[in-house]
Amino acid sequence: MKILLIEDDMDLGNGIRIALADQGMDVTWVRQLADAQRQVEQRGFDLLLLDLGLPDGDGMSLLAALRREREGVPILILSARDALSDRLQGLDKGADDYLVKPFELAELLSRVRALARRSYGFDGETLELRGIVLHAPTRRVTVNGRAADLTGSEYELLRMLMMRADRVVTRRALEEQALPGAQANASNSLDVHMANLRRKLGEGLVRTVRGVGYVIDQREGGR
Repeated sequence: MKILLIEDDMDLGNGIRIALADQGMDVTWVRQLADAQRQVEQRGFDLLLLDLGLPDGDGMSLLAALRREREGVPILILSARDALSDRLQGLDKGADDYLVKPFELAELLSRVRALARRSYGFDGETLELRGIVLHAPTRRVTVNGRAADLTGSEYELLRMLMMRADRVVTRRALEEQALPGAQANASNSLDVHMANLRRKLGEGLVRTVRGVGYVIDQREGGR
């Protein structure tokens, strides 16, 4: 799971980064609002951890912008603002959860896993969708009980699409996160990988949204 951590406190940020990485999560850590905005524009993330009191602005403004543009991304606020009015404001503006500082890392990990389950049906190890089972610790994929021999890029493309089932993943996000630099720069590299992935998984699973990207529908024939 790809997580964007937005936290300006060095000690806390480093502790969170290490704790999440130890759980096998891919963490990008930034300390300023401007850097967070650039990361969100350039990359796709499965979950955001958002501090509110940032050196160059209030995290609430980023939360509002994200909810206007990226409704499906789960957001967990991490803040020392512990008044009920602050918590209600964060949740009303679109945060999925609110954790008051100081907190135990074990509680943070538990809430991250809960958000992943709620948003993606992901328990930290296994994703299941329409006969496809993806086991993250071993990177093993089965299709209706039969093992699928995927390359590293094909596995990552499938993981991204399954994590965002029913939501279109743009070509740019897929290229930047799933394909190595040389491959991503090739004009038809993504299409070739998708064709191979479809051949291994079976037709009808990955749907093309012309001019935008790809999507896996939770139900066959879904739109």
